[in-house]
Amino acid sequence: MHLICPQCQARNRVAESDLAKEVNCGRCKAGLLPQQPVVLTDASFQRYVAGTELPVVVDYWAPWCGPCRMMAPQFEQAAQAMQGRAVFAKLDTEANPQTGAAQGIRSIPTLAVFVGGREVARQSGAMPAADLQRWVASVLAGQPG
Repeated sequence: MHLICPQCQARNRVAESDLAKEVNCGRCKAGLLPQQPVVLTDASFQRYVAGTELPVVVDYWAPWCGPCRMMAPQFEQAAQAMQGRAVFAKLDTEANPQTGAAQGIRSIPTLAVFVGGREVARQSGAMPAADLQRWVASVLAGQPG
């Protein structure tokens, strides 16, 4: 399985049996499966989402958005609970307007699940960690493989 390093963007090969362990980038030694959501930018979004073979759950948000700020700890909690099964990432649409526009983000918070670089589900609005985990699990259960 390939994982893109959230720090240096290097492509790393990781055995699926190692996903439950702490795995580090071969180039920069950063953790490949951080417990905190990965911060994406216009420059890193496409490579990270397309190159990471684990499902990637993206939270499109902005610092001025009250519901986004309220959901942030819930998103972090879900990221910790689903570590090794999905990677959670955040994209600040205010600081990274190109990606938000290219992805057709019209309201925030918006959550999207990517599998193999392709968006397979989208949900708008804040949700508690347990609901977020259930939603992601149900989306992934519907995926082949």
